[in-house]
Amino acid sequence: MGSLSRIDPKVASRISGHAEIVAFRNLLIHGYDLIDDGRVWQVITDDVSTLEQQVEKLIEELTGK
Repeated sequence: MGSLSRIDPKVASRISGHAEIVAFRNLLIHGYDLIDDGRVWQVITDDVSTLEQQVEKLIEELTGK
């Protein structure tokens, strides 16, 4: 999504918390020794379905499918 922000900031802005998602990804990749398993599970259970819905809607709008 970091690339998405550069390529199409308007689309990136339609994904709630896109900056936080990028920061979380960077923490997972580069700061794995600081990972709180409970926080990861919370993101999975609380946030992933919303993200999935938003991305599916954007794909439908962009592809017409």
